[in-house]
Amino acid sequence: MDTLDQIKKAIKHAMKSEFYKKHFAGLNIGDIKSMEDFQKLPFTDKEDLRQAYPLGLQAVGDEEIVRIHSSSGTTGTPVIIPYTKKDVHDWAVMFKRCYETAGCTSLDRIHITPGYGLWTAGIGFQAGAELLGAMAIPMGPGNTDKQIKMMIDLKSTVICATSSYALLLAEEIEKRGVRDKIRLKKGVIGSERWGEKMRKRIAGELGVELYDIYGLTEIYGPGIGINCQKQSAMHMWTDYFYCEIIDPKTGQLLPDGEAGELVITTLCKEGAPLIRYRTHDLTRIVPGKCECGLDYPRIATLIGRSDDMVKVRGAIIYPSRVDELLSSIEGISSEYQIMIDHLNGKDILTLFFETPAEGDAAYNLEKDVEHEFKERIGLTPKAKAVRMGELPRSEKKSTRVFDNRY
Repeated sequence: MDTLDQIKKAIKHAMKSEFYKKHFAGLNIGDIKSMEDFQKLPFTDKEDLRQAYPLGLQAVGDEEIVRIHSSSGTTGTPVIIPYTKKDVHDWAVMFKRCYETAGCTSLDRIHITPGYGLWTAGIGFQAGAELLGAMAIPMGPGNTDKQIKMMIDLKSTVICATSSYALLLAEEIEKRGVRDKIRLKKGVIGSERWGEKMRKRIAGELGVELYDIYGLTEIYGPGIGINCQKQSAMHMWTDYFYCEIIDPKTGQLLPDGEAGELVITTLCKEGAPLIRYRTHDLTRIVPGKCECGLDYPRIATLIGRSDDMVKVRGAIIYPSRVDELLSSIEGISSEYQIMIDHLNGKDILTLFFETPAEGDAAYNLEKDVEHEFKERIGLTPKAKAVRMGELPRSEKKSTRVFDNRY
């Protein structure tokens, strides 16, 4: 079955749900004769899924649903995603593939710190590890004392975490002087975009080889893609879904190699199929075949989200650009926070960054940051150096930008 036929079959199945019956009202599957016809279909966005709450996305009978997962709902109505037995298995297969791509085997002991429950994280890491035949250590988040004790006593070889929590663990291990007792070799890190400086800190302090895993609750969860041992880009398991890159403003399809927003259509999902779902993640298709030999297409490491951009006094700011800027200045840590306030009729941006430097050296770094920010982003911030470890650490995702204007 070619890709277009797979897509048409997925659309037909999706239209069994209440949501897609309305979303594609009047659509005749037979009218989709080419990929160009498919690309004329309307997108599905997260707000659409919220409107379908609680089970408007469900495309099979209740007797086939074995589990539900949900987005956090911190920014509005949560999105409920029902899974069939096959969906759960397919997700585990993809996750096992991720571990194998990272060089993990059945002899590994996989230490899982992401959360369990309605969120898709922890249980996905566990199911993939079990299918691989590895020893899963389902710690979940928090209780850092116990995390480190189990890591030492059970001789964990793979750490699974958000980048924020991996950094927190690395710092705690260093503080306690137990680095020589840690047996970690690899880190499988996901759930948030992270910069090169943070990557090097975690890899260096934990002594591990790092892999960037990709996924989102709406499309199974983490595990739908990972970078390989060539460390160049993330392979996507496109036998389970179809990817497009679009211009986030116009919605027009972009050619391979050009950066835009990732759009995903599920090909095999039974419980809650999604057609042309806008992830809001910004990336690009990496053309050509990877040196690792895997045939699966690749996307570049995420550069941000089309919906996490902020505008301050006419300057457009993505966290990824701030990451790059700070990475280029010697003496600055990976950790930073941006505070945006409106004072006396004017927007003020304060950029806090961690550094071991003190006194005049810290002051000079503040001036360097202000200069580079102005040069690269077009806005002069108030740069403020703080001591190492002063900015908050998180067991989940770190919040980098606080916009207090509204």
